Amino acid sequence: MFAYKKYVTIEDPSKVVLSDLPFKVGQRVEVIILVENDQKAALTENLRELLKETQALHANNPMTEEEIAAEIEAYRKGL
Repeated sequence: MFAYKKYVTIEDPSKVVLSDLPFKVGQRVEVIILVENDQKAALTENLRELLKETQALHANNPMTEEEIAAEIEAYRKGL
């Protein structure tokens, strides 16, 4: 089964218009409508920002492999 995902914004709640689809005339398709979870999208965006901030912490002063290994070891020992 081939899956095709397309995001649209509802402009008129009485109809959904899909255009520029990659299907042939007469081809039978199944349409499933899922509502995007705004909370999940917000959490995902927050996580992306946190990861960017975390990566930027050591951008000017990167840790060596030895420092990383020492931090991992200390964490495992509960220090």
